[in-house]
Amino acid sequence: MKKPGQDTSTELAGRLIAGGHTMPVRVYYEDTDFTGIVYHANYLRFMERGRTNYLRLVGADHRALFEQTEKEAPSFAFVVRSMKIDFLKPAFMDDLLEVRTLSREVSGASISLVQRIMRGADVLIEAEVRVAFVSEGRPRRIPEPLRKAMGADAEQNPENRKR
Repeated sequence: MKKPGQDTSTELAGRLIAGGHTMPVRVYYEDTDFTGIVYHANYLRFMERGRTNYLRLVGADHRALFEQTEKEAPSFAFVVRSMKIDFLKPAFMDDLLEVRTLSREVSGASISLVQRIMRGADVLIEAEVRVAFVSEGRPRRIPEPLRKAMGADAEQNPENRKR
């Protein structure tokens, strides 16, 4: 049963696509620096929203996952273990961007993702992200339902077929 405020509508959370997730983001004044372009750290926020909504739509919203997993893996969290980012082009106030999150590889305790922030067909930001599942400060095996869902996405990711 969903609690108040746990809406998973696609209008807010984006949608699942072959191999991952896509989500629109509007650039607001608060996202820009004094030159009118998106401040570099705000791309990290956009990508975090993309990863969170991806998890939510594959059935692992953080609140529900927390409640379910806390008993078997106390003090657990998903943490970014590593991130490589290429800043290719700037975004500007009022741009409508797309955050794409693609599952690359799912292992026992970590998930490798590719994230792109796009404006139309232009790739503005590209990042390789490795997220680890930890409990009580130590890596732990990712819960099976989530591992299976994201593993299936990794198999569907067309970019993985090229590798």
